[in-house]
Amino acid sequence: MDLKTIEIEGKTYAEVQDGKPVYMDGDKAIAFDAPGTVATIGRLNGEAKTNRERAQTAETALKAFEGIEDPAAAIAALGTVKNLDDKKLIDAGEVEKVKNAAIAAKDEEYKPFVEKAESLEKQLRQEKIGGSFARSKFIAEKLAVPAQMVEKTFGDQFSIEDGKIVAKDSNGNQIFSKASPGELAGFDEAMEIIVEASPYRDNILKGLNQNGSGAQPGNGGGGQKTMTRAEYDAMPMPDRQAKMADGYTLAE
Repeated sequence: MDLKTIEIEGKTYAEVQDGKPVYMDGDKAIAFDAPGTVATIGRLNGEAKTNRERAQTAETALKAFEGIEDPAAAIAALGTVKNLDDKKLIDAGEVEKVKNAAIAAKDEEYKPFVEKAESLEKQLRQEKIGGSFARSKFIAEKLAVPAQMVEKTFGDQFSIEDGKIVAKDSNGNQIFSKASPGELAGFDEAMEIIVEASPYRDNILKGLNQNGSGAQPGNGGGGQKTMTRAEYDAMPMPDRQAKMADGYTLAE
């Protein structure tokens, strides 16, 4: 990236925004947070040291298992020996059956709690991620398709990790901020990066290959193109993006 400069009375100065020098990334201006970047690098170095120490500890622990070629078989053998030690005239196979029955009973006992947790997790995702799509300034101002369809198309690239929304690219890699290197991109910045990487970028963005004020051909009045949610969900991702680019919306 190149430093953006301004001319004042014949002298060249670096342009500053909110106390941060501005750099150009192609045709986009990005205010670079130097103190934040230094702090992030220090944090990442600390994390790298911690991970290295964990790896060394794991390697030391694994040396105790050298010579065991089939870990699964070894674990099974240890389980059988324990069953034989505990059996009290009961066949080792019967002990295993009793254990499995007990585990199944516990699973059934906790099933309602698991289902409730999964339901709450789904509600949390809908509130945080679905709400982010609905409230997104980038989607409302820059995209020529409804937020609902944008979420159906790109929603799988967002997840909640440690209570925060994390965006990933089409290869499953986390998307990091360009303005604050080392930090995860916020929702709108991540959404912009995802759209920029989409093969249908020019059709999704307002004002690019559009008619009039940015409306899609056939996407208004009596000629509006619609499809059912079931039809949309059944499509592979490339077909979803193609429908979005062609101005389709979801029928209520």
